[in-house]
Amino acid sequence: QVQLVESGGGLVQAWGSLRLSCAASGRTFSSVAMGWFRRAPGKEREFVAAISGGGGSRYYADSVKGRFTISRGNAKNSVYLQMNDLKPEDTAVYYCAADSVQGLLIVEALYHYWGQGTQVTVSS
Repeated sequence: QVQLVESGGGLVQAWGSLRLSCAASGRTFSSVAMGWFRRAPGKEREFVAAISGGGGSRYYADSVKGRFTISRGNAKNSVYLQMNDLKPEDTAVYYCAADSVQGLLIVEALYHYWGQGTQVTVSS
C-alpha cells in the first residue's frame, strides 16, 4: 500500500500564496504519476494539476493555469503545489493523488492512492 500525506494548507488572504506538499510512503514504484484535486464546499471534487510519472509533463485546470505550479520534490514520490494569487474561489480541501504509471493522469478515477486532504481557505 501507499500512504499519501498532505501538508501546507491554511488560511490566507486573497492574492496571497501557499505551498502544499505531498509525501508518499510505503510501497515504492519506479514511476509515479501524481496530481492535485480539490473539493469546494457543496461541490464535487475537481482536477487541479498533474505531473507525469516521468516528471516531464504537467497539466493544469484552466481555473488555476498561470497561478499554480506543480513540481516534484527532491524525495522520490513527493510533489508540491505552489499556489499564487489565490482567490476566494480557491477555497477547498486539496487532495494529493498518486498512481504507478509513467504518463500523465488527469482523471480522478484513474488514481489508486489518495491523501486525506488539507484545507485551504482564502479570505476576501
